[in-house]
Amino acid sequence: MSFWEKMLAVDRRWIFLLVGVSLLVPILPFAAIDVKFSVSEESQKLFDGLKELPPGSKVLVTFDYDPPSAPELQPMADACLKYLFSHNLKVIIMGLWPQGPQQAEISVQRALAEPAIAAKNLQYGIDYVNLGFQSGNEFVIQRMGSDFKEAFPRDTRGNGYDDLQLLRNVKNFSNVDFVFNLSAGYPGTVEWVQVAADRYNVKLGAANTAVQAPLAYPYLRGGQLVGLLGGMRGAAEFEKLTEFRGNATQFMLSQTFAHFIVIFFIVIGNVAYFVTRRKKE
Repeated sequence: MSFWEKMLAVDRRWIFLLVGVSLLVPILPFAAIDVKFSVSEESQKLFDGLKELPPGSKVLVTFDYDPPSAPELQPMADACLKYLFSHNLKVIIMGLWPQGPQQAEISVQRALAEPAIAAKNLQYGIDYVNLGFQSGNEFVIQRMGSDFKEAFPRDTRGNGYDDLQLLRNVKNFSNVDFVFNLSAGYPGTVEWVQVAADRYNVKLGAANTAVQAPLAYPYLRGGQLVGLLGGMRGAAEFEKLTEFRGNATQFMLSQTFAHFIVIFFIVIGNVAYFVTRRKKE
């Protein structure tokens, strides 16, 4: 049996094993390798939009995803909150997905654990607040256009809206300087664009899973979105821009190795097919 015939006869389980190893090894502690990659224009625009905000600006961060989408979106959320807290920006958290505010708490704790941020001694209700989840999908966004308090009379801790110092001068979108949407589907970026950006001229940035990102690109070109992060690559780019390296940068190495293995076998398989076919002819 020739070399190319052996390649065609390779048991697919060996390929699965190699892909598994390529995903696992790069994320092990002893395999700390820096991955160099460029930053896309859409990621840079989103970062620049946040960078333009002066200290004290209010940023609404909406967590519209659940744990299955966390591998892609949680690194974006972590980097976002770390950047906002480190630059003295006020953060208002909410979610149109039931588990979104819970994912937000994970990012909040990770951000507050950063030594430079911990030294600021940020206080709940003054520097940040979690309004929690509200059902109603895009109708919640529409209600917030006239009155945040109607949509979220209390926060996740049971505090009344008017009892939170950060929210005393926040009536609607006109009192918020930037909206950052983390989305895995419906309701998410599309609804925020159609209601908040189109109707209320909200300055909106988005972070999407790789599957959903293509649906948001037209809004980026249309000007409704300031910038856009897409998938693991977008998360890694955002970590690079904010200088808060996290899981996405490390996972990019695994993704690169896995893609190399898959491409290698695709090329070898096609070459082997045509070589053996020519011999038979």
